[in-house]
Amino acid sequence: MAVSASFAAAIRPNITMLLLALNGGYVDTMSFLALHGLFAAHVTGNFVTLGASLVLGTTGVAAKLIALPVFCIGVVVARLLRYHLEQRGRPVLRSLLLIQLLLLSIAAVFAAKFGPFPNGDGIGAVVTGMTLVAAMAIQNAAHRVHFPTSPPSTVMTGTTTEIMLDLADLLHGESGEARKTTKARMWRLCQTVLVFAGGCASAAVLYVIGGDLSFRAPPVIALLTLVIAPRDVEQTTSVLPSTNRP
Repeated sequence: MAVSASFAAAIRPNITMLLLALNGGYVDTMSFLALHGLFAAHVTGNFVTLGASLVLGTTGVAAKLIALPVFCIGVVVARLLRYHLEQRGRPVLRSLLLIQLLLLSIAAVFAAKFGPFPNGDGIGAVVTGMTLVAAMAIQNAAHRVHFPTSPPSTVMTGTTTEIMLDLADLLHGESGEARKTTKARMWRLCQTVLVFAGGCASAAVLYVIGGDLSFRAPPVIALLTLVIAPRDVEQTTSVLPSTNRP
């Protein structure tokens, strides 16, 4: 039983990170498809789609303009809430994940009420989009604080770069412990990218099949993440091996 409990404690952080990556890819793809090019998780990507909207005259300009401020406010609130929870001896990570679950559930209710969204600048589309942005701000803040050595769960550019650097090192002829460390890090990075891509693909398929019903999946994934997430927050930085390069 002790071995089983130890094994569960060891894999909880890794499964949590993979579920966060799954939801990161899913929510970003879903919001992009349903909300006229809005990136809920990768908010800086909205600079690109904002420019496209302005040039092409498509809708969704308002949501893209306010996405970054809303995201920033969400991160600040999450950080301040952490101090509040710590002072009262409350679990920080699981509390943040619970808030994300609530926000994603609210977004699903908004999508059911206001969707589909023919106009990206309509109040229903903007409110739904900003609720998703706030939820992903919570996820980004929780990841940054509680999983600092793990690859990002919402943006894969840096992770893909790290994979290619590790591949180059292996091709160059690393040996011994350095090779083992590089292969282990590369495998963890590849897992994240593959799961994130799976989230993107799932969102695309479910949106084509069910339209705004696709908004119901993120709360389910978030609930599973909350159940799996480590109860001892301090373990998250020690159990997970670092994916940072030496």
